[in-house]
Amino acid sequence: MTSFDGLGLAEPLQRALKSENYTKPTPIQAEAIPLLIEGRDLLGIAQTGTGKTAAFALPLLHRLAATRPARVPRSPRALILAPTRELARQIDERARAYGRALSIRTAVIFGGVGQGLQVKALREGVDILIATPGRLIDLLNQNHVRLDKVEILVLDEADRMLDMGFIRDVRKIVAKCPKERQTLLFSATMPRDIAKLAGDILHNPARVEVTPETIAVDRIEQGVYFVPAQQKRTLLTQLLKDPAMDRVLVFTRTKHGADKVCRYLSQAGESVEALHGNKAQNARVRALDAFKSGRARILVATDIAARGIDVQNISHVINYEMPNEPESYVHRIGRTARAGKGGAALSFCDGSERAYLRSIERLIRREIEVLAHDLPKVEPEAEQAPANGHSRNGAPKRGRPSRGRPGQANHRANGSRPHAQGQKSTHRNASRSGAQH
Repeated sequence: MTSFDGLGLAEPLQRALKSENYTKPTPIQAEAIPLLIEGRDLLGIAQTGTGKTAAFALPLLHRLAATRPARVPRSPRALILAPTRELARQIDERARAYGRALSIRTAVIFGGVGQGLQVKALREGVDILIATPGRLIDLLNQNHVRLDKVEILVLDEADRMLDMGFIRDVRKIVAKCPKERQTLLFSATMPRDIAKLAGDILHNPARVEVTPETIAVDRIEQGVYFVPAQQKRTLLTQLLKDPAMDRVLVFTRTKHGADKVCRYLSQAGESVEALHGNKAQNARVRALDAFKSGRARILVATDIAARGIDVQNISHVINYEMPNEPESYVHRIGRTARAGKGGAALSFCDGSERAYLRSIERLIRREIEVLAHDLPKVEPEAEQAPANGHSRNGAPKRGRPSRGRPGQANHRANGSRPHAQGQKSTHRNASRSGAQH
């Protein structure tokens, strides 16, 4: 599929896509949109960065716009469940952008804020309700919302809702929706509980799957530094001297680790914010807004907190700590190279994290290029067993250098592999066209 024109979307939606400069559908959009326009249930296996929001929002808007019954107070026609406040807000933003020329009313509800304005919006009547499970259960119990007129139900990032303990709430919500409905379930992974949920709520679904290796390899340049844990701060500071790193997302495994890195970078004079589950909702919104607007160049985040991040033009993802689940690596690096653009993902791997790296490489079915740094050698770390055929000091074994592209800057000063003999840089930011929301 070369353009959105052949997907059968209503003309106002096509106009909206062109105004957003989306010309070429992603694989999940090309497969899912025609099926959903037909009214099929759908099981989508896809990570963030694949364009799945547009894959369900566009056909949902198309179907709702085809019929215009009078709005019923407190009774939405479509319900989209999302695990986090951040993701719910972003889905709402995208639905409004795509449906700007349609008479479709949306509302978003989530916890951590007063419910007054949310209740008012429901009372006035909405077509699409985007909600987090906890707040929706609260409003259902208070009779501020009914789900008996839901025609389309979407569960986005179902595995993350499972991780966050929402699966019981999700089942309660589904039980209050009509049995005759169109149901869509999207999940990056398919643990047993999610597979059972899909079997229980989907009727003869079409299955659309985007494999992790496609996401990880296509547009993202990846590299790994073998670096002792005690030298990671120094290496991070060196890399951040590169002006090409204009919007950087740094991942840690723990909330405590995110705060430590954030404090260190702030003391070093960087504009930085932290995002994790211990932050109050308002603080999380402020941090994300600062990163989106460019007031903060760097956002340090944990996996769960960052799952719903959809920020354009993230130039680099840095894995300050390697994830202990290989799927999390794909989620992390998928924050760059969005909307058809390229990006770079750099990982710091100490001796205790080599097994994590090997698991990641098995998942994405490729070895990640090892990058050299000029930090002094630390003997205890050097004694760790080598991984993937690399020498003990973290430098790659000598061999034939890869051929690079002309005209790329030398990054020796900031600690990445020098470009001698045309070796490629991990700091590419090529641009393509496509809807990646």
